[in-house]
Amino acid sequence: MAEPALAVAADPVTVAQAVKLRYVSAAGRGYTRMKNGKGMYYLDASGKKIMDEAVLERIRKLVLPPAWENVWICPYENGHLQATGIDALGRRQYRYHARWAAVRNETKYYRLLQFGKMLPRIRKQINKDLRRKTLDKPRVIAIALRVMEETLMRVGNAAYEKKYHSYGLTTLHNSHVKINGNEVFFKFRGKKGVVQKIALRHASLARLLKKVRDIPGQELFQYYEADEVRSLDSGEVNEYLKACTNEEFTCKDFRTWAGTLHALHLLAGCETCETQAQRKKNVVDVIDRVAEKLGNTRAVCRKYYVHPCLIQLYESDSLKNYTAAGTDEKVLMKILRDQHKKK
Repeated sequence: MAEPALAVAADPVTVAQAVKLRYVSAAGRGYTRMKNGKGMYYLDASGKKIMDEAVLERIRKLVLPPAWENVWICPYENGHLQATGIDALGRRQYRYHARWAAVRNETKYYRLLQFGKMLPRIRKQINKDLRRKTLDKPRVIAIALRVMEETLMRVGNAAYEKKYHSYGLTTLHNSHVKINGNEVFFKFRGKKGVVQKIALRHASLARLLKKVRDIPGQELFQYYEADEVRSLDSGEVNEYLKACTNEEFTCKDFRTWAGTLHALHLLAGCETCETQAQRKKNVVDVIDRVAEKLGNTRAVCRKYYVHPCLIQLYESDSLKNYTAAGTDEKVLMKILRDQHKKK
């Protein structure tokens, strides 16, 4: 498949051009969906009702769920992103052009290499914002991201809290956290009702968490804005990442990076195997340990949070060629770069 192979080496705009698409942003001009009783109608970028049947047919083919709110639709038939909306659980959802979806499927783990390249920039911004004098939004987001990086906690979602009484990083309450000197203990009901117990030993984070916990209110991550207390939400954290990278990275990328790095460390620590069957058993054990740390199932962890090249390298007894130099982020970046060169 020549086009995706070409696209892998390029930035998103060039990727889109490689498959004859136009790279667009949902922040730009577009169509909006309006409710009319049980039906729907659409407005163009100037606010006029869309009557063109060809345009309406394209919109219908996107099959956008009626429950979506704040729907944005791309005005271009060849836009790489065709529509976005907020689902019933408050999550932003996307509809991509079929050719863009094919490229993303071919190159989804190339994204991990790009995220690794951006990590120094993200961390530099976090460190800068941690030094801010007040508990404003940038500083509290920086605190939350540092906790996420240390614990691999899910970012959380207000709709999940309301509907399922489950929690994540941004929806934690003060009652979910205990701070004892340099130690922080989190205990809360996570996704699918699984109780999460997480211990963190980190002197500076413990001090910062105590400060945010002391802000009036029951939620842990709140910030001051114009003398008012506001609750932090997952969308604000993701927007922070996008702002400091100029890319569409989210908290999930943090967890994917961390999951793959943890798998690298565990695979490197496995005893030497004489048989392929033993290697496969070790892979299953490692995936289970990474899944436990992330709070995922084995299947989800293997499919979304551990780069497949690590498993391929381990099962072919080639991973040791890299891990002889260590199992830190520089080693992971070298693995990802080498794998990318082979594409």
